Amino acid sequence: MANRAEQRRRGREEVSGANRSKSGAFYWILGATAVLALVIVGYNLFASMSAGGARVPVEFQYATLQELVEVAEGIEAGDPDAPVTLMNFSDYQCPACQSFATQTKPVVFRDYVDEGLVRLVYHDFLVGFPHSFLAARAARCAGDQGDYWGYHDRLYQMQPTWSGQADPFRTFVGYADDVGLDRGAFRRCLGSDDHALTVTANFLLGEQLRVTGTPTIFIGAGEGRGERVEDWSTAGTLRALDATLARVGAIETEEPGADDAGDDGPGLQD
Repeated sequence: MANRAEQRRRGREEVSGANRSKSGAFYWILGATAVLALVIVGYNLFASMSAGGARVPVEFQYATLQELVEVAEGIEAGDPDAPVTLMNFSDYQCPACQSFATQTKPVVFRDYVDEGLVRLVYHDFLVGFPHSFLAARAARCAGDQGDYWGYHDRLYQMQPTWSGQADPFRTFVGYADDVGLDRGAFRRCLGSDDHALTVTANFLLGEQLRVTGTPTIFIGAGEGRGERVEDWSTAGTLRALDATLARVGAIETEEPGADDAGDDGPGLQD
């Protein structure tokens, strides 16, 4: 009887010990899983925070203004031999620039750029918004794939959405999908420092030209930087373009009252 009792006691101890061993292994695995999860979460957080590449101007020293101009490559649209050039210094996060891009730019493209009358050059300028630099780089990453202007338009159309985000990196990658870009290539570009020097040089060039706000528009016909357009509304911009085109003989303007020769006076309306 004693032997049987002893055997039962030993059996219970072995089962208990096995259970304790299994329980310890379970808690060890659970603890290791928790640590691994924390590592993954931490890595993802770090990757998210560091994924955006350069987000502020980088250091750039130049010896001459010509060197600065060569690095500050503007994005051009239109005939390079067009008689008139419009330079636009704008900030992607600036609400006034959104107005110019969505209201005035389409008219300028349709009636002047596409007609070979005007060459438009877009320059990035930063006025203090937190995501302007990243947005400017994003547009240029899109330009690497041949669709700068499509992405440019998308950024301005969606400005109220991304400008209020803490980090619009993923949103910018999504816009690459929207305009049909290679998502992976775009993400790699935006996650690097590509175009950081060029955007920085754009900003420094604007400072050299005494640009202090955006949008700042210059219109000229090969006589240097051109005249600053004080009224950059659609009507004001078109008037300035017409005046410059007429001055260089690219378009003809009608004399006031030319169509009213038989009227009592020029320009009189009923």
